[in-house]
Amino acid sequence: MLNSTNNTEIMDSDEEYKEFYETSRFICGMILYPAICIPGLIGNVLTLIVLNMKNMKTSTNAFLAALAISDSIKLINDLIYFVVLVLFRTNPKSGNIAYVNIYPFAHFIFNISTCVSSWLTVSVATERFILVCYPIKAKSLCTRIRAIVISCVIYVVMISVSFPFALRYEKTKTIVDNVTVLDLRVTDLWSNEEFDRYYTWSLNFLRSNIVLIILIILNACIIFSLRKVRANKKNTQRNRITLMMIVVIMVFVICILPDAIMSVHGMGYHEANYLEKGIREFSDTLLTINAAVNFLIYCVFSRTFRQKFVVLFPFCQFKTTGETRNGSYKTVGTKEPEAKDAHSV
Repeated sequence: MLNSTNNTEIMDSDEEYKEFYETSRFICGMILYPAICIPGLIGNVLTLIVLNMKNMKTSTNAFLAALAISDSIKLINDLIYFVVLVLFRTNPKSGNIAYVNIYPFAHFIFNISTCVSSWLTVSVATERFILVCYPIKAKSLCTRIRAIVISCVIYVVMISVSFPFALRYEKTKTIVDNVTVLDLRVTDLWSNEEFDRYYTWSLNFLRSNIVLIILIILNACIIFSLRKVRANKKNTQRNRITLMMIVVIMVFVICILPDAIMSVHGMGYHEANYLEKGIREFSDTLLTINAAVNFLIYCVFSRTFRQKFVVLFPFCQFKTTGETRNGSYKTVGTKEPEAKDAHSV
């Protein structure tokens, strides 16, 4: 009798947050996602085009191109979620069918893209640390081929370690008033508390905890070294690139932190209560912002990126210190070891 009373109180308490969850889902999924994802996807496509232009094929740009692909996958995944929410509002039955069939796969893709983006950001930070602190060794260590290989390895490894998320949910069918109702339930594998606990902690340590620790340490080292060499005029362009990378890393850390906290505790998934799912909507939106914002960062901080962008789209003129009197642009960039005339963003 006591257990029954407690369960009733928990259900009543959860129902109090149902409106909060629905409001959060509407604000994030119906308003913010399309407003962020569509411009973000366009920006990522433009980033890929610019980074693959002649004289832009450097090791740093190889990592950033791989990051743009991963971020685009995340944004497409979020746009699909938006479409499902639209279906829920226009045709609830079709929306539920779409949700039940798409969510397990989308959950898997979400974890892959987040893991890949995390370690590509670590790769960028590590390379920038080597370039700033060990410029002589950088000539042999920071090559484009090595960057491409590392990026491919990150994709393969993160897809492999995230695969259990593809097995997290299974569809169920129940008959209610002669109507078939579809729903999701956690599979037997994920119902195993030991597997759930150890795998979740391990993956989130790999995806978030260790990533945050490494990025904070590397960022601190890069900032310290940058201050030491800032007076050197010869390093102006390289310092500007480094500053841009610092901003990319800091935005990533800020955006991933709430998700990292929730994921470590296994909060906010399909089977969670309304309060957790409502908060998860906002933490996921921060990840969406992170996936969409890099193009703007490159435009603001990288003169080379702006110059190459203007070559593609002459009508998009940026005011830069590199502009000459006749309106043309000087070629400004940092030479990478593997390509004599290549420029990082």
